[in-house]
Amino acid sequence: MDWITTLDDLHRRYGTPGEAAMVKVTPHLTPAYRAYLQRARFCVLATVGPEGTDCSPRGDEGPVVTILDQQTLALPDWHGNNRIDSLRNIVRDGRVSLMFLIPGSNTAIRVNGTARLTADGDLCARFEREGKQPRTVIVIAIAEVYSQCARALIRSALWVGGDQSQGLPTVGDMLREITEGRIDGQAYDAEWPGRAAKTMW
Repeated sequence: MDWITTLDDLHRRYGTPGEAAMVKVTPHLTPAYRAYLQRARFCVLATVGPEGTDCSPRGDEGPVVTILDQQTLALPDWHGNNRIDSLRNIVRDGRVSLMFLIPGSNTAIRVNGTARLTADGDLCARFEREGKQPRTVIVIAIAEVYSQCARALIRSALWVGGDQSQGLPTVGDMLREITEGRIDGQAYDAEWPGRAAKTMW
């Protein structure tokens, strides 16, 4: 296989980006970018650490991030599986990227920046739900924010292709396979909805 190993070779194959692709990048939230983030209930958080990279879905019943100012976002860390892969990475290497998606929109917004982790009582209290607060909040300093080319969402028909989950293996199936039957996948799947409902926040 012929590998591309130099930037010169890469640039020759792709040419120069158009003006719109370059000017859309800003070091802070514009009014339009702010309006998008205020509607986004879901994003993907990418982090990097000594063991490599990590990519984690994040979601909320309202805006997934709170805008503290035009260069700062706050992302509560709600209940999960306690692997804390993203959080361990952030403590050791603050570089992060986020991609925000809104169902029905072929526009994705990307944010690159640096993050820090806090358990500040006042900030955690801002996110209280059903009497519960996040154990920590990720505070992101924006370095770049920009819209992503829509072609991937159009090609995949992500929002208009209907329910594509029919016949997919469940998490229980995956766990049963990985553990060679030690974990009862059927029982796991049956118990999961009730367990999730009790530990959403």
